[in-house]
Amino acid sequence: MAVFGVLKPCAHGAAKYGIDPGQWQAHMCGLCLGLRDGHGQLARAATNTDAIVLSVLTEAQAGAGARTMAAPCPLRGMRRASVVSANAPGVQLAATASLLLGAAKIGDHVDDGDASVLARGPMRKVSNTWAVRAQRQADLIGLDVQPMLAAIASQSALEAVAVQPDRRLEAVQVITLDELTGPTQLCAATLFGHTATLAGRPENVAALQEIGRHVGRIAHLADAIEDLERDRARGRFNPLEATGTDLPRAYDLLRESESRIRQAASEAELDQLPTVRWALLDPLASLLRRLGQGLGIAVGHACRTSVTAQQQSPYEFPSPPGQRPNRPSPFKAGGLVLGVYCTGMACCIDHTSPCTGEQKDAWAKHCDCGSCGDCCSGCGDCCSCCGDDGCCGDCGCDCNC
Repeated sequence: MAVFGVLKPCAHGAAKYGIDPGQWQAHMCGLCLGLRDGHGQLARAATNTDAIVLSVLTEAQAGAGARTMAAPCPLRGMRRASVVSANAPGVQLAATASLLLGAAKIGDHVDDGDASVLARGPMRKVSNTWAVRAQRQADLIGLDVQPMLAAIASQSALEAVAVQPDRRLEAVQVITLDELTGPTQLCAATLFGHTATLAGRPENVAALQEIGRHVGRIAHLADAIEDLERDRARGRFNPLEATGTDLPRAYDLLRESESRIRQAASEAELDQLPTVRWALLDPLASLLRRLGQGLGIAVGHACRTSVTAQQQSPYEFPSPPGQRPNRPSPFKAGGLVLGVYCTGMACCIDHTSPCTGEQKDAWAKHCDCGSCGDCCSGCGDCCSCCGDDGCCGDCGCDCNC
């Protein structure tokens, strides 16, 4: 099950649309504190960028909500700040999504064998606890999470069918890629659609459900593309491998979903809201551009076409890291959870994943791209064609400087 984390708005884009760049941090801090206050310190580890977007989208449709003063935090340079109130409807929806999808992610790690034998029991307990708390949180905002819980629970069965088709039937049972990504699509559609309900905008529900469905599809496919070589090396399940979907086709499906998202946003006139463009449409375009470059696909501005062509042959996926990370011992994993995630330090420092041993960026790196140069660094050197002032202008790299 792919978990949210693909939408990463850029602070430069906020300024372009006349939005205060600090609004992203206000929503992130509101969610982080809401998880802590409502569900304990460990729940802060469930914070993810796409859940924050749910809070942003809810407020974009309803208008700015209540703010509260938060205590000093390392992420803010030990400064106090005005953040979105923990009882704001969008934050409560974001907390529900964080707990629900965090539970699914932990369950995935246990099922995939990414955790040591000693750690599996405690991790499964956390997963089950978060699922229960997600349901309680959802009750406060009138959201029925039972269909989502059932969809998440069905993922393992779908993958088992894909790997071991029922050969007792005359025709071999085949499962499609769309069926494999179905649970993620359903969860995202439900959560995105509920932003309109909470905002009192029932006319937007259908459009946001369609948008959410395709965001879920993009999230699942992007995760499958990026993990393909690593999954092959480890003998782990990957939906592309299981369905015989090659990388060019997977990328075409991503582009199809992005097009459907823009169409739905346009038909509902949601694309007229600057916040929707900043927090949803632009990050999706940037994600597809980055994935396209990784696959050697020339996308966007002409200055990138030559760079990409020189670096890689078409559709050649980058090789996985040469050294496989070592999973932390149960003692070390516990220390990482308590010292990095429960304290909120994961927001502001690079850290080791307690589940896989992989190095993870500080969450802050995904909510504010910093200087123009840093923002453009992932755009295939597109800024080499920009003006003397060093800003990207209209070079088409979508880094929104």
